[in-house]
Amino acid sequence: MTDLAELDTYGRLTEPTTLTIQRRLPGPIERVWAYLTESDLRRQWLAAGEMEMKAGSAFEFVWRNEELSDPPGKRPDGFAEENRMQSRILEIDPPRKLVFTWGAEGEVSFELAERAGGVLLTVIHRRLPDRATMLNVSAGWHMHLDVLAARLDGVAPEPFWPGWLKLKEEYSRRLPD
Repeated sequence: MTDLAELDTYGRLTEPTTLTIQRRLPGPIERVWAYLTESDLRRQWLAAGEMEMKAGSAFEFVWRNEELSDPPGKRPDGFAEENRMQSRILEIDPPRKLVFTWGAEGEVSFELAERAGGVLLTVIHRRLPDRATMLNVSAGWHMHLDVLAARLDGVAPEPFWPGWLKLKEEYSRRLPD
């Protein structure tokens, strides 16, 4: 059992192409589930996109990272103001587990578990194709989860893009070449 008070917020490679990252979040579990699955809440920390809550359902993620914090900071070169990605729900067990495709090749799971003092969210991102993608995704999940934690705690999140850039440098040191 993970001790929520001593949880390391950095992601780690649990397999060569699989990133696992965990967060302790304030409950109840149904509230966290809503932030993972309801477009209006999910867009406040990750990406918008209506989901039909059944396996096999297709949906689209729509990212607008400038809307996640005020101020958002300067967007890095090469990133569009808006990004879209087609996905499909592979498995769903409300309010404990949601697994979906990540574009054409990857897969992400959100797993929730009630723990004393809150909810443990485990994000597992599988089939990261290369190190550059791994660094972007690691910093991305970390920063997006920081925004989620701030939203659930009722505080303003840190500026998104400066945080992401700092985390990308940190993950470059932490993850193997």
